[in-house]
Formats: sequence, structure tokens, C-alpha cells
Amino acid sequence: MIGKLDLYRVFSIVAKNSSFSKAAKDLYMTQPAVSQAIMQLEKELDTRLFNRTPKGVTLTTEGSLLYEYANSAIGLLHVGEEKILEFKNLTTGQLKIGVGDTISRFFLMPYLEAFHTMYPNIKLQMLNGTTSEICNFIKSGEADVGLCNFPIEDPTLQLTPCTEVQDIFVCGEKYRTMAAKSLSYEDLLKFPLIFLEKKSNSRNYVENYLLSQGIAISPEFELGSHDLVLEFARSNLGIACVTKEFSKDYLERGLLYELELSEDIPKRSIGICHLKMVPLSRASTKFVEILENKQEYRRIIKRT
Repeated sequence: MIGKLDLYRVFSIVAKNSSFSKAAKDLYMTQPAVSQAIMQLEKELDTRLFNRTPKGVTLTTEGSLLYEYANSAIGLLHVGEEKILEFKNLTTGQLKIGVGDTISRFFLMPYLEAFHTMYPNIKLQMLNGTTSEICNFIKSGEADVGLCNFPIEDPTLQLTPCTEVQDIFVCGEKYRTMAAKSLSYEDLLKFPLIFLEKKSNSRNYVENYLLSQGIAISPEFELGSHDLVLEFARSNLGIACVTKEFSKDYLERGLLYELELSEDIPKRSIGICHLKMVPLSRASTKFVEILENKQEYRRIIKRT
């Protein structure tokens, strides 16, 4: 049995051709099947839609009215199908990413470049926040995916580690002599400490680890950004806890010095998070693929 939408499609083609036989050719149907479809629609609407003549058919007044709406509706459906195809082929769309300044600057940029190179018509929207704020962005639908400091304890989120990072302690010129010897965690407590704010996931990770070793910290400075922590240490205001991979410039230029600890803080991860129960959009899926296959996509960037 022909569905209601198909009946309107047949009706629209017949109206355009003013002929059942021509419409049958366009629709790859038999002429009796087209006639039957129009009769079915007229019966359902209890209205005659066409005047039958030896030369073909013409629309009745009611048929003309219906044709305006049917043709418009079918046209909109075609536009919708084209838009869906565009989204499928990633020739249009939007990707909303939750990420903090530091991860964005020191980790994410090359992969954003790779994604933009491959899919230049996808609009990128960045939502800045801490790890907890980014998780809330994802759960509220404001962000499609997030790049966060792990660990994260949230059963609603799918977590995929991307790279490992090492938390270290650094100092400026004033404390440089300390960098020449191995220090225990207890030794660190003798100096003013510089940490990120408590709402930072990386700060909480280090603090919880030190607590597990029986060390409770009370930083003199708690700052809102990794860059500020580096600058405070450079200004000799204390010993700073930083992420080594995000501090390479300061270390390589001799602006800061890494302290040798008797025992390294265990490495942690940076990774992707998104809702478990909500399928990723095609754009989000491709973005996650780029992050999961970092080396391959970095080669793409170098070739372009």
C-alpha cells in the first residue's frame, strides 16, 4: 500500500506534468498505478483534485490549493535531505568543545588544525572552563566533547585517555641550589608553595597523592592559571607545582629549574570525555578519531 507521503509525491508530479502517463514515466510507475494513487488520495480527502480531459488532466480549484502546500512541503523535505547529506559528509555543521586554556594551548592546537584542514566548513566553538565545569557543559548539552585533566569519577561520561603528563615542582633563580639535590616531599613544606586553585583537577590530583603519602600542603599562593603559577615561580615567590609538558619553554630557556624529588608523583592523563548514553555527532566522531590517532593526523598537518 502506498503511504500518504508517497501519494502527495505522485499528486505533485501529476500536477506538474498535467498528465498521468508523463508522471508515470518520471516516477518509474505504471500509468494504472499512478491513476490508482490519485484515486486513493481523492477518496481519502473526499475531494476531486483533477479534471480529466482527453488531452490530460488539469487541477481543480481544490487541487490547485492542495498543490501549493504539497509542492512546498515536498520541496522542504528535499532541502532537509540535502542538509542531512551535508552533515553526513561534514560539509556543514558545528562542533562544540569544552577545554581549558592550558590544554588548548599546549596540547589541542595541532589537532584542531588537523580537523579544520580536513573539514573547513565545520564551525568550531570553544567553551573554556575547569574540568568540573567542562563535565557540566557536556552533561547539559552545551559541549559535544571535552578535553580534561584525568582522573574523573563520573559514571555518565565516557573517558578516553590521549596522553600522559607528569606533575613536577619547579623554582626560580633564588632557589636554584635546591635543584642540585634530591628532595623529599617533607622538604618541600619548608618553602612557600605555589599551586593552582582547589577547583583545578590537576591540583586536587597532586594534593590527594601527597595526602596519601602523609603530606598535607598549605600553599601560600593559589592561582587561577598555569601561566600565573609559572610566572610566580619565575619571580622567586616560592616553589611551584606545574605540569612538565606545559612548562617546557620555561625549563628549556633556563627561566625555571625542575626539582629532583626522591619519588616522582605518578603520571596522570589528559583525555576526551563525552556522554556515554548519547551518540556522538559525525563531526564529534571525526574529532575524537583525530585525537585517538594523533601521530597519523599530525603527519596530515605537515603535508598541507
